[in-house]
Amino acid sequence: MNLTKTKSWGELSPAQCRIVALLGTIQSLLAIAAWTDLARRPAETVNGSKKKWAAIIFVNFFGPLAYFRRGRIQSK
Repeated sequence: MNLTKTKSWGELSPAQCRIVALLGTIQSLLAIAAWTDLARRPAETVNGSKKKWAAIIFVNFFGPLAYFRRGRIQSK
């Protein structure tokens, strides 16, 4: 038995629509910032393949956050 019902956009309350739009905007901005940083960063300062990280950044919030946390080699 499926206890969750997926709502269509029209069934959401105005507050729920705002939350979904806000989360989508934050996710998009994080991804854009991560891809921009990745594109400008020299390959030797990236932990692994730049192509791999470009693909990982697509994964919701976790991809960009993982890139910023683990994908960049920080100078000391």
